Amino acid sequence: MAIDPNLLRAVQLFSGLPDDQIALVAERARHRTYRPDTVVINQDDTGETLYLILKGIVKVFLNRPDGREVFLAVLAKGDHFGELSLIDSKYRSANVVVQEDTSLLLIDRALFDQLTHCREFNMNLLRSLADRSRRGNERVGNLATMSVQGLVAHHLIEFAQLYGQKNGAGSDVTIPIRLTQNDLGDIVGASRERVNQVMKHFKDTGCISVSNQYRITVHKLADLERCVDMQ
Repeated sequence: MAIDPNLLRAVQLFSGLPDDQIALVAERARHRTYRPDTVVINQDDTGETLYLILKGIVKVFLNRPDGREVFLAVLAKGDHFGELSLIDSKYRSANVVVQEDTSLLLIDRALFDQLTHCREFNMNLLRSLADRSRRGNERVGNLATMSVQGLVAHHLIEFAQLYGQKNGAGSDVTIPIRLTQNDLGDIVGASRERVNQVMKHFKDTGCISVSNQYRITVHKLADLERCVDMQ
C-alpha cells in the first residue's frame, strides 16, 4: 500500500523533494511496525535498507567483546538509521533495538540509489549526517570536561530541543521518549545511583518532573542551561 505523500513531506529527509520523488518514495517504500525489544539491525550484518522512524523509539548500541553494551544513541520520530551501509556497502556498524511500539519506513538499496540522483535528498542526508557528527563530537568533549550533573542536564536539554513537545501556552516541554535512570546512565557513562542523585536534585528544585511512563517534562529549561554553563 502506498504511503501518504503528505506524511513524507513533513519529514526532514524528504523536505523540498520534487513531487515525482515524493511519489516514488510513497509507492516504493515499505511500512512496518515493531514491538518493543525487537532487533531491527544486528552489528556486523550486511545492510540493504535505510530506516526512517515515523513513530516510536529505538536504541543504538555496540557489543563489547566482554558482552557489555556501549550506548551510542536514542533515536525517535523523524530520525533515520542504516544509511551508512547503503553509502559504503560495508557491514552494519551497530545494533538497533526497538524500545516501544515503533513504526518504520523502509527504503531498500534500489530506491535509495534512485533517490541519490536527487540533489535535495542528498543535501538533506548530508545535513542530517553533519548534525549527527557535530553532536557526537560535542558528546565526546562533554564526557571529558563535564560532571555527571552537567552531562545529564545537557542531554535533557538536547532531547527537549530535538523531540520536545510544548505543553499548552506555558514553557513546559515534555520529552516523548521513555528514559529510565538506567538509560540516562548509559547515555552519560555513569552509574544508575549517581544519575538517581542528579535526577532527584533536578526534581526537588522543580527543573523537571517524571511520569510513571518515564516521560520527562522540563519545567525550568534556563536552570538546566545554567547548570551546563557552569561546567
